Amino acid sequence: MNASPAMQRYAAEIYRLQQDHDQVPVSMLNEHVGASAQAISQMVRRLAKRNFLVHEPYRGVRLTESGQRIAMPALRRHRLTEVFLVRIMRYDWASAHELADTFERGINDELEDRMDELTDHPTRCPHGEPIPSKEGVMPPLNDMPLIDVPSGSDCSISRVRTHDYDKLRYIASLGLVPGEDFHLLSCAPFKGPLRLQMSRHDHVIGYELAKSLWVEVTRRGEGNKSFARNKMA
Repeated sequence: MNASPAMQRYAAEIYRLQQDHDQVPVSMLNEHVGASAQAISQMVRRLAKRNFLVHEPYRGVRLTESGQRIAMPALRRHRLTEVFLVRIMRYDWASAHELADTFERGINDELEDRMDELTDHPTRCPHGEPIPSKEGVMPPLNDMPLIDVPSGSDCSISRVRTHDYDKLRYIASLGLVPGEDFHLLSCAPFKGPLRLQMSRHDHVIGYELAKSLWVEVTRRGEGNKSFARNKMA
């Protein structure tokens, strides 16, 4: 199913946004796509006309199955570009996403294959997001938001889901990068701080920062109730 590179890029951005939103408001696209509101509205109409998305007025847009398929090449190229920028060109992971938005537009299939080879065929971008295969297959994930994990659990960082430059720099300074293991000592109630036990240092992080971290749970704890019982015993 043919789609222009621009259509693929828009579909990829919608795909990313709908991981956190059942319907993606057009106003949200305005915040994440470097184009005018008029250009975005025109592209939404083009994608809807080709049955790549469904647009519900006053609610937003959502990709169809065919829309998700046309998003895969652009997602692959973007995330491969991020890996190339970080591993080969030595850019900071905090700036990789924004740089890749510009850099990837000059990349053809031959360059993409070369970047894939030079970076040893990665399956995740520097932030832990999965890279679709060349055939358009998205690797499965088995992770969850850290804020939903019960205290007492053993975890491994799977994805860091933010593009905020300062937040990424701070997260990296704490060592909370994909692949890092830790033990979740406690979670304060009512969106309070979380205490993480790591191999080198313990860290206390706020709820807002924790919302950006997705983890794979290797051993599930019993939650705050068990801690409360222990204190009362």
